Amino acid sequence: MEIVGRGFVARNLEPIAGSHPGTVVFAAGVSSGSNASMEDFAREATMLYEVVERCRARRRRLVYLSTASKGMYGTHGPPGRERGPVFPSTPYARHKLAMEAVLRDSGLDHLVLRLTHLVGPHQRPHQFPPALVRQILSGTVYIHRGVCRDLIDIADVVMCLDRLLALGVRREVVNVGSGVAIPVQTVVAHLEERLGMVADKRLVEVRDEGRHDISIAKLTELVPEVKLCGFGPGYYAGVFEKYLPGYVAEARRGTADARAGAR
Repeated sequence: MEIVGRGFVARNLEPIAGSHPGTVVFAAGVSSGSNASMEDFAREATMLYEVVERCRARRRRLVYLSTASKGMYGTHGPPGRERGPVFPSTPYARHKLAMEAVLRDSGLDHLVLRLTHLVGPHQRPHQFPPALVRQILSGTVYIHRGVCRDLIDIADVVMCLDRLLALGVRREVVNVGSGVAIPVQTVVAHLEERLGMVADKRLVEVRDEGRHDISIAKLTELVPEVKLCGFGPGYYAGVFEKYLPGYVAEARRGTADARAGAR
């Protein structure tokens, strides 16, 4: 399996890189819409077009990592499902849906995974879990009021992709997440308890936020093994238990480096 990209997801896919010959996973480009520009989206699109052409020439199957965020499915109505129309509300989600259409119309054997918020090793400091831990340790944490996140262990994502590829699933869009969106305030309270400290909480008002779950019925039907992952309201706590020591070590190392640089 060829992995395009060198970031967080790409590095976590390395354990299965020796499997699934004839498959290319596009794990590059824009990973979050929060700070992305139109130039960033254009660069990803250009890169994807090149990979599509290469896959067509070599008859490769292509996997694209899309988003199951509230920007794709909205914050109202039933859990977001893969079948049927969606009406993205953010530039990032609109870009991802457009890239899905490129694959759908390319004639390639392909698989699209709509991912929720990933948790695991090798994340960048600005991404959700590491940034949240760093803020709590600093004594002040900023919380967007009403924001919820469906958090999933990157190891479970890799397992799901491995099984989908082994089963030969193609020309499908599949939601991959825990199926339960957790309020960020709940996550903060859990982390404070585990870290043994209470941070000063600054609530930030945001528009059009709220809880919205996604449906993982299709994923569960295709990959019954997800029933063993423990998805549910308490799943996120076990994921943080697994990775929290690493986040704390990274945060403290970053603080020490910043102090050393200021001398």
